[in-house]
Amino acid sequence: MPSEFTGKHVTVAGLGVSGVPAATVLHGLGAHVTVVNDGDDERARAQAAQLEALGVTVRLGDGATLPEGTELIVTAPGWKPTKPLFTAAGQAGVPVWGDVELAWRLRGLDGRKAAPWLAVTGTNGKTTTVQMLASILKAAGLRTAAVGNIGVSLLDAVTGEEEYDVLAVELSSYQLHWAPSLRAHSAAVLNLAPDHLDWHGSMEAYAADKGRIYEGNRVACVYNVADKATEDLVRAADVEEGCRAIGFTLGTPGPSQLGVVEGLLVDRAFVEDRQKNAQELAEVSDVNPPAPHNIANALAAAGLARAFGVSAAAVRDGLRAFTPDAHRIAHVADVDGVAYVDDSKATNTHATEASLAAYESIVWIAGGLAKGATFDELVAGAAKRLRGAVLIGADRALIREALARHAPEVPVVDLDRTDTGAMIQAVQEARRLARPGDTVLLAPACASMDMFTNYNQRGDAFAQAVRELGA
Repeated sequence: MPSEFTGKHVTVAGLGVSGVPAATVLHGLGAHVTVVNDGDDERARAQAAQLEALGVTVRLGDGATLPEGTELIVTAPGWKPTKPLFTAAGQAGVPVWGDVELAWRLRGLDGRKAAPWLAVTGTNGKTTTVQMLASILKAAGLRTAAVGNIGVSLLDAVTGEEEYDVLAVELSSYQLHWAPSLRAHSAAVLNLAPDHLDWHGSMEAYAADKGRIYEGNRVACVYNVADKATEDLVRAADVEEGCRAIGFTLGTPGPSQLGVVEGLLVDRAFVEDRQKNAQELAEVSDVNPPAPHNIANALAAAGLARAFGVSAAAVRDGLRAFTPDAHRIAHVADVDGVAYVDDSKATNTHATEASLAAYESIVWIAGGLAKGATFDELVAGAAKRLRGAVLIGADRALIREALARHAPEVPVVDLDRTDTGAMIQAVQEARRLARPGDTVLLAPACASMDMFTNYNQRGDAFAQAVRELGA
């Protein structure tokens, strides 16, 4: 049992998917654990009862007050740095870690070999890239798991009975903010666009937290050639001697890059004489789906895998074996010569821009909660691809106004209803606007909670409405 935690008074901030495992692990390590939580709903009470049965103290409805005697705070990643609890901790000289920081420090528990981390962050594409990476690592015969912000607890991965050769780790900007000592084997920042600025306070602070993923990298910092901000983060990082900057591009790669040549994914980074040679990794058709932004995800995953020494054949086999999660540019059906595609996961403008770029002629279903976003740049860039638009949700007027400014010739159907049945009408209106060869694309550019529980339910409603069209 690590003496670092035995008898230590630790406060866990927040219950949920990170707080409960953190409290459980710390209690098992001999710490005196107190959990504080803002909410006091039925779910929180059930989780509190579970922890109290172990001997953990839980305070519901009070996440602002620092418990007396606290020597360390372990926080849920979503708690803002400006919360009064952290102000009090700073004044008392109490360190604050996230659950990722705790997991990093617990690697190698009980003398086991600590599995290296291949880490991924970015505004969009993190989950898909990490899942692709895990598929590639498995194809190479390695014991691995996709963990972190993907919904699988890192704490479970580093303290559980199963041992891993390497972990594919998705990290959010929130998690990175609270993980000061993280040092990955290799890491990738896929892209950067304004997001969560209410939490971080500014784009500069958001980018800086994303850039933490490169700190101390040992082998490779993988960046997006098309997104200079990601390369800037590499340049600013303090890495180990010999760590390389590895770019990925949808164009022909230069030395120390991965890219695309004549329908092939190729590597000019992890080959001998990279000035003259390239290694074929896979065909573009091996990527599912082969949309441009998803090919970029595949290249980033391949770059991290190659940095870990994985063969080209394993990259190909892993990409072929990969099946994307639901609601990520998923083809639902063809009806009367029109393709219907569910990209409900496109909850911000950056993700939606990539989705719209994947198709030539689109009837776009969009809208929901804008989260402070503006849509002029998105609409201006996609205007030539739009056959029509069907708008739903609380903030649809913002998209309608952007369409009026930048695509006035595009017919727009504005559905003045926010009940969940609106999706059926939206799909019917989209069918009316579409022509054979078009794609009806649900890529809302907005969050879903005005009408649906989450983006999954929104995508399910779209898919069911499409199936009813073809019935």
